[in-house]
Amino acid sequence: MNIQIMDEPELEFAGGGRHIDMRFGLNHFGPLDIEVPRMRSIPIGIVGTNESIEGLRLWLDRCRGEIAAKQSPYANFYVPFPGFRPDAGLRSTLLIESRTQVVVSAKEVSRLTAAPSNDAVSDLVELFLDGVRHVVGKARLGVVLCAPPVAVLEAVQRTPTLAQSFTYDFHDLLKARAMQIGVPIQLIWPYTYDSSKKRKQKRRPDRVRGQQDEATRAWNLHSALYYKAGGILWRMTRDASQLMSCCVGVSFYKSLDGEKIFTSMAQVFNERGDGLIVRGNQATISKDDRQPHLDSQGAKDLLKTALATYKLEHRTMPARIVIHKTSSYSSDEFSGFRAAANDHGIDSVDFLSLGDSYMRLFREGSHPPLRGTFLNLDEKTHILYTKGSVDFFGMSPGLYVPLPLLVRCESMEQTPLFLAQEVLGLTKMNWNNTQFDGRDPITVRGARQVGAILKYVAVGEKIEPGYGHYM
Repeated sequence: MNIQIMDEPELEFAGGGRHIDMRFGLNHFGPLDIEVPRMRSIPIGIVGTNESIEGLRLWLDRCRGEIAAKQSPYANFYVPFPGFRPDAGLRSTLLIESRTQVVVSAKEVSRLTAAPSNDAVSDLVELFLDGVRHVVGKARLGVVLCAPPVAVLEAVQRTPTLAQSFTYDFHDLLKARAMQIGVPIQLIWPYTYDSSKKRKQKRRPDRVRGQQDEATRAWNLHSALYYKAGGILWRMTRDASQLMSCCVGVSFYKSLDGEKIFTSMAQVFNERGDGLIVRGNQATISKDDRQPHLDSQGAKDLLKTALATYKLEHRTMPARIVIHKTSSYSSDEFSGFRAAANDHGIDSVDFLSLGDSYMRLFREGSHPPLRGTFLNLDEKTHILYTKGSVDFFGMSPGLYVPLPLLVRCESMEQTPLFLAQEVLGLTKMNWNNTQFDGRDPITVRGARQVGAILKYVAVGEKIEPGYGHYM
């Protein structure tokens, strides 16, 4: 066994400035696309009740100025929000007009939340989508914020009492149906802009979940809005000698009936983290390992479609493909993926499967292993700590003992260390989180997010290719 500690990957910001932390990088250098004029002012729409719109507007106005960091001995962990304005941080501002705010009926919300059911959730989604359609028809907007009131939050937090084997998810259903409108949606719950509103724990509804400090909430929300509006905040650094790579995440999800249909899909990213969404063919459960797999043609079609989408967006083909899959590879999947790569003249393909590892390392002292700790178990099998102690923070974020990733290099052109460094870098491409200790790479995290939403979109219906419509 061989243990190595990898350096924290740097990110690139405006003017070639580099930093390991998104918030410090944005403060020092600004977003990567700082020269793009349209990103200096982002027009947004808001849909909510009178109460939720007022609460959100007051907080967004407050976020135009600086929000102090939480008092803590860990100065690099809690970072003040500099204000969403042209001369600081993200160097942009939100354009909010009265005509781009649409009020939904609080009385109708109250009626639909009185007795939660799948039909009620569906009607609630349509109530807000009617508002989105109305506001999109008034102006050209970068993002529409949907601000459900507390009544909706409390309704969706209730323990399901339905006879059905599944319950509609308000967030996922809203995102799925909003694709037909074509503008990215940002769902914002009351606890984001009002510290007095609490979210219950999923497993213990009698308890409330911990809440991020206000400055971190402001960082995360405004970074997400900037990305959804088409901006580029940062990118992974890449040595000039490295091949242009396309990172693909493959996952599986059950159809809405939850019984027999499994469908695969992929996400494609380059070093800027541009997410492009592709839905693949139906998968089947293998009798050998009880995991879903594609047949050879399905795997070929999936990667072929993903590469075509990549070329449409970037007007070129990558020189290398790395596939992150949440389960093992079958021989049919290997042959299908390789056939698609060969058809496009791409001979550098790395196949990784990523999952949970229950092997733990122990470090001297009272802190867990450092993020970036990489252990070779054998030629193919490794564990990687993407959560753990962070020297830059001077602490270990999180309340629990971190669980490392199990990284299996099923077939590779690059070295395991190179591939692990790439996975570590991809954990920093989550635009919803400016705290850089995310556990899963965006390939895997995004693929799971997309699957949760696509199950509400029937085969043949329009799906948006941009990742901003799913996060």
